[in-house]
Amino acid sequence: MVLAAVACAKSARALKNALLIKGRTGHVAEKVRAANTGATVPGHQQYCVQLVRNRDYEGFLASLLLPPESRSSVFALRAFNAELAQVQDLVSQKTIGLMRMQFWRQLIEDIYSDNPPHQPIAIELWKAVRKHKLTKRWFLRIIDEREKNLNENVYRNIQELESYAENAQSSFIYLVLEVLGVKDIHADHAASHIGKAQGIVTCLRATPYHCMRRKVFLPLDICLLHGVSQEDFIRGNREKNARSFCKNVPSKACPAFLQTVVLDDYLDRIRKVDFDLFHPSLQKRNTMLPFYLYIRSWRKIY
Repeated sequence: MVLAAVACAKSARALKNALLIKGRTGHVAEKVRAANTGATVPGHQQYCVQLVRNRDYEGFLASLLLPPESRSSVFALRAFNAELAQVQDLVSQKTIGLMRMQFWRQLIEDIYSDNPPHQPIAIELWKAVRKHKLTKRWFLRIIDEREKNLNENVYRNIQELESYAENAQSSFIYLVLEVLGVKDIHADHAASHIGKAQGIVTCLRATPYHCMRRKVFLPLDICLLHGVSQEDFIRGNREKNARSFCKNVPSKACPAFLQTVVLDDYLDRIRKVDFDLFHPSLQKRNTMLPFYLYIRSWRKIY
């Protein structure tokens, strides 16, 4: 009955309503609707939830499937991450970007000094740090890597892109694991690989946007290997795995890796359009994504 309803869903909203039919699935849909309307969510927390919903919708959906005691902390982490991610696109001068990064660096220092500024994300992060004893190093590593990225240097090889992804993306997942109370070397190993995969996929997904700004960040060694120049991408020329650890990763860690659903979805869709990064369908949301996320969460796999 649930599957039939899902199959008939024409949009994400229809899907969410269909999930209300029964059982735990209904609770997931209620979480989506409550987060969409801001119902029953305190002020600072609501700010973080809405910010994530607006800027990182896929992360928003994945966060709704986390255990209730962890959800508000992860929304704070995602809000922090979203703010850092947009700095490069919002500033026209590197100096201004550096000032913003210094603001967030000082904010983290203040949080760990038990003196958070009266700012929604800061307050929610402070609560998360106190509740889960989060590691300060991961926050600073994310900021440092985002700051280095303000230079907009081209990745000379895939290793440089992986290094960026490890510091910016994997560090975030390490924090989510801490929120979930997971301390496991296999989970950390999986998080490292998933973070790198997310960084690479994000680079692919952002290529059309970057090309409109006449910038290409795909690794040069890969482009040279396939005989593609940066100008080919700018002109839009179309002619030219962490799951090995899953048996050892504790099931408690799986919610931290739900982003793999988004990665799988994008890679599957790009394959269907013959790896055309500029295909219009890749810019549209997959209305089945909430269902895929729920199934993966229910099965406790990534």
